[in-house]
Amino acid sequence: MPTVAQSTETDWVSRFADDVIAESERRAPGKPVVVASGLSPSGPIHLGNLREVMTPHLVADEIRRRGYEVRHVLSWDDYDRYRKVPNGVAGVDASWAEHIGKPLTSVPAPAGSPHPNWAEHFKAAMTDALAELGVVYDGISQTAQYTSGAYRDQVLHAMRHRGDIDAILDRYRTKDKGKGKGQGKGQGKGPGQGPKQQQKQQKPVDEAEIEAAEGSGAAAEDDGGGAGGYYPYKPYCGQCGKDLTTVTGYDDETTELTYTCTACGFGETVRLSEFNRGKLVWKVDWPMRWAYEGVVFEPSGVDHSSPGSSYVVGGQIVREIFDGVQPIGPMYAFVGISGMAKMSSSKGGVPTPADALKIMEAPLLRWLYARRRPNQSFKIAFDQEIQRLYDEWDALGRKVADGTVLPADAAAYSRAVRTAAGELPGTPRPLPYRTLASVADVTAGAEKQTLRILGELDPSRPLASLDEVRPRLDRAEYWISSQVPVEARTVVRGEPDKELLGSLDEQSRESLRLLLEGLGEHWSLDGLTTLVYGVPKVIAGLAPDAKPTPELKAAQRAFFALLYRLLVSRDTGPRLPTLLLAVGEDRVRTLLGA
Repeated sequence: MPTVAQSTETDWVSRFADDVIAESERRAPGKPVVVASGLSPSGPIHLGNLREVMTPHLVADEIRRRGYEVRHVLSWDDYDRYRKVPNGVAGVDASWAEHIGKPLTSVPAPAGSPHPNWAEHFKAAMTDALAELGVVYDGISQTAQYTSGAYRDQVLHAMRHRGDIDAILDRYRTKDKGKGKGQGKGQGKGPGQGPKQQQKQQKPVDEAEIEAAEGSGAAAEDDGGGAGGYYPYKPYCGQCGKDLTTVTGYDDETTELTYTCTACGFGETVRLSEFNRGKLVWKVDWPMRWAYEGVVFEPSGVDHSSPGSSYVVGGQIVREIFDGVQPIGPMYAFVGISGMAKMSSSKGGVPTPADALKIMEAPLLRWLYARRRPNQSFKIAFDQEIQRLYDEWDALGRKVADGTVLPADAAAYSRAVRTAAGELPGTPRPLPYRTLASVADVTAGAEKQTLRILGELDPSRPLASLDEVRPRLDRAEYWISSQVPVEARTVVRGEPDKELLGSLDEQSRESLRLLLEGLGEHWSLDGLTTLVYGVPKVIAGLAPDAKPTPELKAAQRAFFALLYRLLVSRDTGPRLPTLLLAVGEDRVRTLLGA
């Protein structure tokens, strides 16, 4: 058995791993370390929800690296009730409202979906994304758990102690009436229930924070109750299948439970010791599972800092009712989105991990979650900021390679590019993302032209195949096609702008002559960079390596604007060296009036 040793690394993951190992040895010595996440497939599972999974994953992976056995339990809360028809989901119309109140696994999937039900439809995309991200977990369907009777003893125990549970809940009802009821488990639950704070702020989608107070699979669920008493169990109706039921009686000895349905009027008496069509209310269900699975570490959203929240109440219920211990774990902060242009209509405007993985490689997305402490908010870029983000990522990789990286940054990089199981797939030759995006912008994905341009970036190392720059090239191409508006795309002129060329003054014509004269000698990315920045220096009577001055910078900007107008009929565009390579030497000479 490995021994607990304090990590010499200074990153947050290592510190949590130290604490979790020690706590696990205290609670269950010699047994696997158990960490947990929970996701509700009530709709598209977005990038805020991903923090619910990535936080314990990173900690679990660090513990595995140290040689311990770890179990990452991912509870799919697919036995939660269907609460509302989400907006903007393809294949769904108002008719789905008839299913409100049924378990998510009993609701039809959106029209055209290959999946058997609503829950499986929305689980599928997240499952694929987690596989691409290298997240190893033990997925547990709560539908399967409840309908198989796996929790029968826990359900009967909770019903026997319903008075004690009611007393615990009542402590918060009297302290803060009306608050805390039905608060769910942070971002881990689905977007079918919008966060109250986000509703108040009314932020535009491209600036919206995906908040930790997103509500749970049980958001808006009551604490439990029935006719003449408190009952922590909610049956699904035997006729209409909905949970719009009221328990009217329960006998501890026989376990006979009587309920009526307010939706269809059906009623029946069942033996709870044999009945598997219902579930514990959320504030009892969550702590029951902590004890059942032996969870040591589980993060939760920032809403749990409030009195009466599921996490606060659950800590008392797990201890006083189920003789268990509340997991340790951080409250995690919001995840924001920077600039969503044309998000797929299947997501209702909120991006998912699958969306992010279409425009960025898995290691980069992992890095965004690994480098920030859970209580730090951050944004995921879908706009031009993604180019700067990739520049930062590549710079970090160079620091790692040359040994100048700081320890915490090195740890975050390591967690991004590999797991305990091995390296994640990467791009063999990671050219700058902004360069690939610029080329994709001009070529519109034409592979032959793309290979020609990328092959000319560095003549000393010509590119033999586009496979060398994949999957990064694919991500850049998708970003250009999905996130850059058509009006902002680069269209190279078909013919020279004779009117503009004829109106140029002598200095501008001389600048173009110097550029054209140097094209052949400087035809590479670095060479053209030197050339386009150097021409205004020579015009000003300076050496090509002269340091920039405010006057020189103004002259360079004016020269660049002229080139853009002559090449693409705009004042701006992709980086000029990349654009020149993309256009090709012969066409550049034609458009610049050679």
